[in-house]
Amino acid sequence: MTEPKGPKVELPAELMNELDESGDAKQEPAAGAEGTRASAEAAGELAELRDRYLRLGADFDNFRRRSLKERQDLHNYANENLVKELLPIVDNLERAVEHGRKEEQRGDSDNLLQGIELTYRSLLQLLNRQGVVEIQALGQAFDPQIHEAVRRVPTSDKPPSTVVEVYQKGYLLKDRLLRPAMVAVATEPT
Repeated sequence: MTEPKGPKVELPAELMNELDESGDAKQEPAAGAEGTRASAEAAGELAELRDRYLRLGADFDNFRRRSLKERQDLHNYANENLVKELLPIVDNLERAVEHGRKEEQRGDSDNLLQGIELTYRSLLQLLNRQGVVEIQALGQAFDPQIHEAVRRVPTSDKPPSTVVEVYQKGYLLKDRLLRPAMVAVATEPT
């Protein structure tokens, strides 16, 4: 049997046996013109089915490669829009740092502070547009799913298991926890 053109695909053993048997049957003399015509039609149909099978295998390989590339691109560039929106804020922070380093501007700390506050607010607005929400922790009951207790504070001013101090703010992205709030929790005085 001649080698087919196109990509090599492993055929199941049953199909290979059928192909070998049909090849042997073609070589045997047929009984009459009608038998020759029937075997030629069967051989043509078999060749067509084999070609379709090989093309289907090649199409599947192409689909698999294309899907893998799309997943890799999605993983690599998923945050592209967020990063594009962060770049102007980075520019503003760089300007604030440059402004603060200038010798003649040392006494102009109010303007520097205002610039940094504006940049901070624009960053918070961007995060809010993306679905990032700050976890309100101070004065709330301790919740281990969104708070991380780093210290216990004995106090009679607040009920036990109440957050009395926040060391680092926590954030949610829609309903998913990005970072828990690091807090100090009230305990009963001993």
